Amino acid sequence: MNLINMDAENRVVLNVGGIRHETYKATLKKIPATRLSRLTEALANYDPILNEYFFDRHPGVFAQVLNYYRTGKLHYPTDVCGPLFEEELEFWGLDANQVEPCCWMTYTQHRDTQETLAVLDRLDLDTERPSDEEMARKFGFEEAYYSGSLSWWQRIKPKIWSLFDEPYSSNAAKIIGVVSVFFICVSILSFCLKTHPDMRVPVIRNFTVSTSPQPSSHRGSGGTLAWTLDKTQTNAHEAFFYIECVCNAWFSLEILTRFVASPDKWEFAKASVNIIDLIATLSFYIDLVLQRFASHLENADILEFFSIIRIMRLFKLTRHSSGLKILIQTFRASAKELTLLVFFLVLGIVIFASLVYYAERIQANPHNDFNSIPLGLWWALVTMTTVGYGDMAPKTYVGMFVGALCALAGVLTIALPVPVIVSNFAMYYSHTQARAKLPKKRRRVLPVEQPRGPRLPGAQNRRMNAIKQNHPKDSMGPKMGE
Repeated sequence: MNLINMDAENRVVLNVGGIRHETYKATLKKIPATRLSRLTEALANYDPILNEYFFDRHPGVFAQVLNYYRTGKLHYPTDVCGPLFEEELEFWGLDANQVEPCCWMTYTQHRDTQETLAVLDRLDLDTERPSDEEMARKFGFEEAYYSGSLSWWQRIKPKIWSLFDEPYSSNAAKIIGVVSVFFICVSILSFCLKTHPDMRVPVIRNFTVSTSPQPSSHRGSGGTLAWTLDKTQTNAHEAFFYIECVCNAWFSLEILTRFVASPDKWEFAKASVNIIDLIATLSFYIDLVLQRFASHLENADILEFFSIIRIMRLFKLTRHSSGLKILIQTFRASAKELTLLVFFLVLGIVIFASLVYYAERIQANPHNDFNSIPLGLWWALVTMTTVGYGDMAPKTYVGMFVGALCALAGVLTIALPVPVIVSNFAMYYSHTQARAKLPKKRRRVLPVEQPRGPRLPGAQNRRMNAIKQNHPKDSMGPKMGE
């Protein structure tokens, strides 16, 4: 009977979230410097009547915590969110890095999710209009907003910014966004169409030439003078110039307005889309200056090459499309995989270009297309990317075998990183869709712990009588051991 009493004294009852757990005190001493290893009856959560410790914590996580004390292995419950699991481990004084390898990938998924949500926050994909308080906080007018001392510029500046930079903030902003997209499309279309031969006007010049006299004419008579027309070059139609003037006037007004009304000038200047927009707008004015003062130069047409930067204005559409933002972010997140793809592609190109060069020289081949390894590099690139122009092809059997290996290697090399890129895009897109459906305003839960009320003596006696009736052996045990 003494052995039974000693065993009962060595056991401890833990009530976690309404579920009672019973274990030995020695089990809780296996992991020192934790909350459970320092249990004493002097703690506030100890109930001397029920002889148990009460913790208002998650019972499902505690089952794995207690199992960690018993077996020394910490497993992650799949029905619990990762941040909740970390909070529970922190409360019990355990290290989250002790999770078993079999559960580590599942456990760390929430960290990837949190990183993804942080990236989406930076992309600014919200399509709802922010409140006045949020706009005041964004522009640094929070104190003036709460005190009601906003100036006229502080009131109108966020409205101008929302009008030109946040297309979904209001109906007027949507109209401005549609107008901006319209001018972008017209500018790109005009840039492309003005190079079409039917859209260009020939430059005709009148040349005076002297004709030599006929052999049958009298001696001493000189040649006659005549004039002829010659087409020296072609220029774009004047209509394209006026179209470009109207479009760039809008772009200039837009970028100046956005810069003046921006909440942070430095962050605005560092944005890649704004840099592209500024360079594309400046290229138009630089082109006008060069046409005015450098059109007489022989290679003046080469200066038009720099106007190709205007095509980069298409990246401005990312402000109006969340899908384009997600696509660009997908390529950023897949930079390692893309770098690996380029590395293996370059490695394969060099190897197969060298192999096909020497393979074509093994047999007699009068129509050899591979006169050098640099020429073979072009063939290997075209073959590995499965383009196959057909301008170069191996003629010998050994060269054909190398070409088959090159094609197979190219398919495998390009296909390997594609699933990673697709999964990244699906991950960002799914999180964006889920994030868009979340309610913006949530009910706040106050972190106030309810204190225990005092126990009445009569209630304690009735509780003790109920325990003795339900457990007569346990109630007599301490008396016999006294």
